[in-house]
Amino acid sequence: MKIVIRECKTQDYTDIVLLNKNEMGYEYPAEDTRKQLKQLLNDSNHKIYVAVVADKVVGYIHANNYELLYAPHLKNIMGIAVSSDFRKNGIGKMLLNEVETWAKGTGAYGVRLVSGATRIGAHAFYTSCGYDGNKEQKNFKKMF
Repeated sequence: MKIVIRECKTQDYTDIVLLNKNEMGYEYPAEDTRKQLKQLLNDSNHKIYVAVVADKVVGYIHANNYELLYAPHLKNIMGIAVSSDFRKNGIGKMLLNEVETWAKGTGAYGVRLVSGATRIGAHAFYTSCGYDGNKEQKNFKKMF
């Protein structure tokens, strides 16, 4: 199986909608995803890479700059998803490597990510890729 990692294009939005829904449980309208993707692709603070097999996007990763007043520059993984039909083929690791390469190329100190407490399989994957978890958090939001 040939896996190609490339920068995302706006027309990849339909596959990303399916990955978000099927792999992460996020229901978000396709047209809204397309608009948001187009905006993010034009923002140099964000990078989105996709994994393609036989002309189909089977995974993606979205990362952005993470700037703080109490830590050096990092990259922040906002989302990563790989189709369950293509897991255990190294795609997730390839996507992480792409973000890590971007991070190193910009002089970032490292890469961070937040993973839901119930995603035990994902936690094992991140650990196997050299990431370590050092605290538990609760995330709060206020919607308008």
